[in-house]
Amino acid sequence: MPQPIASVQLYSLAKEFSADMRGSLDRLAAIGFANVEAFDFVSRPAQIRAALDASGLASPTGHAPLLSDELWTPDGVIPTPEPDVVFAAAAEIGMSTVFEPFVAPERWLTEDGVADIAERLNRAAERAATFGLSVGYHNHAQEFVASFDGQSAYDRFVQLVDPRVQLELDLFWAQTGGQDVPAMVTALGDRLTAVHVKDGRVPASNPWAPGAPEFGSDSLDQRHAGTGEVLLADALRAGDSIRYAVVEYDRAPGDVFDDVAASLAFLKDGGFVV
Repeated sequence: MPQPIASVQLYSLAKEFSADMRGSLDRLAAIGFANVEAFDFVSRPAQIRAALDASGLASPTGHAPLLSDELWTPDGVIPTPEPDVVFAAAAEIGMSTVFEPFVAPERWLTEDGVADIAERLNRAAERAATFGLSVGYHNHAQEFVASFDGQSAYDRFVQLVDPRVQLELDLFWAQTGGQDVPAMVTALGDRLTAVHVKDGRVPASNPWAPGAPEFGSDSLDQRHAGTGEVLLADALRAGDSIRYAVVEYDRAPGDVFDDVAASLAFLKDGGFVV
């Protein structure tokens, strides 16, 4: 199978990107990235497309909320538009897949809630197809809090959601949720088309478990890929259908451009990406 393509989630450098879009993309291109994964793109698709074209980059995937009125991030929430507006913006930028990046923890605690998430994504997939797009789901750790008859909420979701809905596994957050990430990559098989390559000290407890302390990205100890506790190399070797290996930091440990460069070097030196 072809090796994954390296990419970088622009949320990692959200402040830098907003302050100097073209300059940030030029620096990513100089580091060696040919692809990015867009974030907060819906209000500025023409501007982002022009900057991508000028820097010689592409954004085949992006994150945008499809099932919620607002998008949660560790540092605040962003109001969300209707799915058709999301899909039109994604098509203008040249994406192929829009990943739903976060569904509120309480919606994962009941079987009905999980069924509703799957049903809504199935409907989104049908609508996205009219724009020439696909949709997918990106996990954090709240999907691994509840279980039903021995099956995690995430596994139940995978069972219920249409095969057209792609999966992007955040390896750091899956391990935070107590998962064996290499085994999970193997089990997801060709449903798994992208992974987030993220490393560091894994939180001792799931930040989205009931009763957990209030969580923010400042509490995270994230590190360059290959220097933390996440089983990245084993997970990447376990996948045979992964198309995108996306570098991301929720909290970059230093200069974000140096940090993403270090993680890209891990991917290239290990032979994990083309």
